[in-house]
Amino acid sequence: MAEEFDLVILGGGTGGYVAAIRAAQLGLKTAVVEKGKLGGTCLHKGCIPSKALLRSAEVYQTAVKSEEFGVVTGDVKVDFLKVQERKNKVVDQLYKGVQHLMKQGKITVYEGLGRILGPSIFSPMPGTISVEMNNGSENEMLIPQNVIIATGSRPRTLPGLTIDGEFVLTSDEALKLENLPKSMIIVGGGVIGIEWASMLNDFGVEVTVLEYADRIIPTEDHDISSEMLRLLTKKGVKFVTGAKVLPETLKTDVSVSISAEVKGSVEEFTAEKMLVSVGRSANVEGIGLENTEIVKEKGFIETNDFFQTKESHIYAIGDCIGGLQLAHVASHEGITAVEHITGQKPERLDYSLISKCVYSSPEAASVGLTEEQANKEGYDLKIGKFPFRAVGKALVFGEADGFVKIIADKKTDDILGVHMIGPHVTDMISEAGLAKVLDATPWEIGKTIHPHPSLAEAIGEAALAVDGRAIHS
Repeated sequence: MAEEFDLVILGGGTGGYVAAIRAAQLGLKTAVVEKGKLGGTCLHKGCIPSKALLRSAEVYQTAVKSEEFGVVTGDVKVDFLKVQERKNKVVDQLYKGVQHLMKQGKITVYEGLGRILGPSIFSPMPGTISVEMNNGSENEMLIPQNVIIATGSRPRTLPGLTIDGEFVLTSDEALKLENLPKSMIIVGGGVIGIEWASMLNDFGVEVTVLEYADRIIPTEDHDISSEMLRLLTKKGVKFVTGAKVLPETLKTDVSVSISAEVKGSVEEFTAEKMLVSVGRSANVEGIGLENTEIVKEKGFIETNDFFQTKESHIYAIGDCIGGLQLAHVASHEGITAVEHITGQKPERLDYSLISKCVYSSPEAASVGLTEEQANKEGYDLKIGKFPFRAVGKALVFGEADGFVKIIADKKTDDILGVHMIGPHVTDMISEAGLAKVLDATPWEIGKTIHPHPSLAEAIGEAALAVDGRAIHS
């Protein structure tokens, strides 16, 4: 017997389960279909487990350097199995929390693979969902008024480069390591690659990063990329930019080696393991898109501003539509889609107001336009920059590297972008995000009295520096 719902969501990751909660709040009878575990990639294979490992690496480095703070600890060692145990405990606790939220919202959860069927006896429009249950029981048939596709993404690899899970890994396999390798090649110097490079380096692993572009984290402001390169190189990470990896040269035995074309010559790189971090591919196969009029562009589902596909009653959000592949983006896309379904008239998401973070050591965070983007768009710029070395709290922390950079429009005084690298900037960027939402000016941020001593003083000083009024520079 088929069951009817107001909304069925394919995928119970961050975007999917948040959309389900908002739908339940608005009175929709809602179901979530998830073939893995609620929480999806972010909770089980991405944001949370990787940040738990990064935190352990940070604590280890604090212990190693504790004598600088007058605290003598003796020999400090890493028990990586305990590191993994702690990571799993954090994930399990949050997983139970998501399960509780589903029960609290009276949201029905189907554990299985959902496929969209074409027009049938159940519905004249495509959208009926057939769920192939994980437990092997007979398929469940769901008849929704609306559907949200939130199937997420998976790590991709280079053509011809095989992931074997032993020598050649993606972040999925790396999160399950039982022992730290002595050395690691990381293919890709984007956000995920840099976080892993930082973490492994802090754990004492010899790391080499091969990046195809001419700089690491190339989507960030050039000054942030340069500072990240300088600081991680200082810590011992080796970087090779402009490196075209040659998959056909891959060799695995007791170690892994691969060659890359660098500035016209071919160089070979060898390590105990290799991590491939070259982006993510949308999970859009096997979910029945061929039974609909839904359009894909470059492997991602195409939607309008309110996340409707070419089938007006079928929406898509999160990593499977491309764009900013971030958990907090997927959540807000899901909320917007649900509110559009229910006639709430939500505002379109303005992606220039969304903060991005790199949870390496040092951390980096940004919102809005980079200096390069602002120049390309024709703005006449004024820029303020303030270093953490001039901030008392940063010296107290023993983390005085990095800076805050604020880019403003000289004509209107509007803030165009804010970029930070240094201690705890992923926690500080929200002030800049709020400033962007409120269309604040540097003068208004500078007028805000920041407590002393605090790391946030760097934001106030950078804002003053835009007009040459910084106090401590």
